Amino acid sequence: MTRFLDVQNVTAGYGSVTVLRGISLHVDKGENVGLFGPNGHGKTTLMRVLSGLMRASEGTCWFNGQDISRTRTPQIVERGLVQSQQGNTLFGDMGVAETLEMAAFSKSARRKAEANLHYVYTLFPRLAERKTQLAKTLSGGERQMLSIGAALMCAPRLLMLDEPTLGLSPRLKEELAQALKEISMNVPLIVVEQDVELLLSLSDRLYLIEHGEVTREIGEENTPDQREIMHMYFGEHAE
Repeated sequence: MTRFLDVQNVTAGYGSVTVLRGISLHVDKGENVGLFGPNGHGKTTLMRVLSGLMRASEGTCWFNGQDISRTRTPQIVERGLVQSQQGNTLFGDMGVAETLEMAAFSKSARRKAEANLHYVYTLFPRLAERKTQLAKTLSGGERQMLSIGAALMCAPRLLMLDEPTLGLSPRLKEELAQALKEISMNVPLIVVEQDVELLLSLSDRLYLIEHGEVTREIGEENTPDQREIMHMYFGEHAE
């Protein structure tokens, strides 16, 4: 069976510091996968490698049957593998509508730009109300919505989300969580998220990443409860 995304024995890091240590995992077509584990153990680094923002020193990454290990970021996005980064990475002096329109830069995205823009505004009514507002004047939750909206404008075939609800108020977190569940029914996801309840609700399978390696794969047949996952995150003192 051909994997939609197949990461094989990837090693990567920053300078002399190795973060990913021969990590392997996969995503099948139509599947939502969650990544969890202690902070600083490689989840974000893996997404950077998959996005082409940094190179693996060893191993290969295959997406939709093509080796993307040495592919530049714009071409990876063109192929449909898209990452939504934290909202604080937006261009602050660009407006909401301008940001969304600019995101549809690839040929495939431009063909779907009008329909995708309508979808984003329907999904995030706050953005529709703030079309001319500068990104730097939005709240943290609204910036996160804009970041995800911009990723959707790229016409993703697989969308990567790196801690999308981090630092949000309970009300905005719930609002964004509902939108993510809607997105997950239309676009397959890879999600890094510390909200265990949300991660379980979004994911078909989970990978526990520790010290740059997959130490446990969790599927429907062996899904632990929320308490067990909290124990994996935080150890003996998890409540």
